[in-house]
Amino acid sequence: MRFSPEQHRTLGAFLRARRDALSPGDVGLHPLPGRRRAKGLRREEAAQLCGISTTWYTWLEQGRDVSCSAATLARIATALHLSRAERVYLFELAQMKDPDASRPAVASGLPEPVRTFPEQMTVPCYVLDTLWNACACNRPAQDLFVGWLDSGEHNLLRYVFLAPCARTFLEDWENSARRVLAEFRAASIHGDRKQVETLVHDLRSQSPDFERLWHNQSVLLREGGARRFYHPVKGLVDFDQTSLTFTTWPQYQLVTLQPR
Repeated sequence: MRFSPEQHRTLGAFLRARRDALSPGDVGLHPLPGRRRAKGLRREEAAQLCGISTTWYTWLEQGRDVSCSAATLARIATALHLSRAERVYLFELAQMKDPDASRPAVASGLPEPVRTFPEQMTVPCYVLDTLWNACACNRPAQDLFVGWLDSGEHNLLRYVFLAPCARTFLEDWENSARRVLAEFRAASIHGDRKQVETLVHDLRSQSPDFERLWHNQSVLLREGGARRFYHPVKGLVDFDQTSLTFTTWPQYQLVTLQPR
């Protein structure tokens, strides 16, 4: 960290306040012998949990001009049991990128609020995970995306590049596929690397168009906008798409389509 003395003091004060809020029992430590004057953890105990020297940790809390890597700061955040908001605040104070920020917590299952949200919408709505599997959707979305959300294959990329019906459903399939893949490339950096590599490898081997477009290295944010589809029953339909991310569960993306 290289910034003003005031920033060092602010960071140090924050770390001390979080240390004071913890007891040895909170972090699974047996109290060190002797009379305790500290409100919460002693600096020696906090340093032990972080795997750093007591002297260096003390200087950090005192706001001295000491350097600290992002990895070390991440260990401190974990050792002090910082909440997600507190962790974000800590790295903002240090003007660093959290090395774990791109690794969203893996839930044991789809969170109930995420699963049920599309059901509360009257317009087509679905939820994508980091691999762009549609893990939740409502009936209007199933009625719209015939051949995808009403089928057994819910991966958006597999649908776009492998399902024959996608080529007639999507208006201007070439540009739509190019945009979808560029958006996925931007989002895939936050997914599980091995799972992303497996999906990409499978699609490159199965779809010459995917292989061709993947080499373009295009990257786009998924911002939504006008979408037109050729529905097999309703004909040409026109929507405005909006994509949002759940704050509590950033690994899930909500997509809604409002008829124009």
